Amino acid sequence: MHTISLHPWIHNHEFVAADQSKERRTLVVVIITAAMMVAEVLAGYVYGSMALLADGWHMATHVVALGIAVFAYRYARRHATDPRFTFGTGKVGVLGGFASAITLALVALLMVGESAVRFYTHAVIRFDEAIVVAVIGLAVNVVCAVVLGTGHTHAHHEHEHDHEHDEHTHAHRHAGHAHDHNFRAAYLHVLADAVTSVLAIMALTAGKVWGLVWFDPLMGLVGGGLIARWSYGLIRETGRILLDAVGEESLLQSIRAAIEARGTDRVADLHVWKVGPQTCAAIVSVVTDHPQAPERYKDLLGHIEGLAHVTIEVQRCSTPAA
Repeated sequence: MHTISLHPWIHNHEFVAADQSKERRTLVVVIITAAMMVAEVLAGYVYGSMALLADGWHMATHVVALGIAVFAYRYARRHATDPRFTFGTGKVGVLGGFASAITLALVALLMVGESAVRFYTHAVIRFDEAIVVAVIGLAVNVVCAVVLGTGHTHAHHEHEHDHEHDEHTHAHRHAGHAHDHNFRAAYLHVLADAVTSVLAIMALTAGKVWGLVWFDPLMGLVGGGLIARWSYGLIRETGRILLDAVGEESLLQSIRAAIEARGTDRVADLHVWKVGPQTCAAIVSVVTDHPQAPERYKDLLGHIEGLAHVTIEVQRCSTPAA
């Protein structure tokens, strides 16, 4: 060969961002939530309060889910350059988000089941104690939401900024914009806890002041339904990515338009799928009367952000034999 180095032709498969701020913030939330969980469980045993015990073990499920998020961040970062992962570890965060969404669905199912049972059992509720627990839980969730909120708000503003562009620019930039599903799952768990606490305070207050005991299980059903809806959306979104679903139509159209701009080139086969939170891989099969080097076609796609791994196959157009 004319060279002993293949470095210019070697692809980079490190599709995980180097920023560790989300990992650190999620870890802080895990510590806060775990401390609150232990305090509630211990207090429940000491004071014989089922309200404290129930809320403590409910919070334990969120500790597990948030722990999954931290593990996903660390695993993806530590194995980002591991050659055993064909397209890097960009999907580890998506897998963490999927697992957390399943946990969120189980929490919703338990809430709905418990609420349905309480419509008929009429359990004795210690309103004063339960309200205190709900208020403390809400305060903890607000603190956790503030800790996580910086990264979530930044991503939300980026999303709004994307929509301010015209359709042509949006088609080119859409591949580069994507949610961090792992972080989103962690945020949803905190949000679900906060909503649960708010609904609990409303229900317990109504029960204590007006004697509306049935309002407590009703709010449980409302909260469970809302959390189930969030969970379904996250499961559907992360599931599509894990199954290598086709990329957004706007991105596919941008790739076709860039390749076929010359008029003599046609895209015969196109595969686009996500390999990371903000990156996509693409395999493009081009049929043309005047073949050029693959690098030429890659240059045509250079303005489309988010295409981190592009493979070009060039075929000369020929008339089939009779």
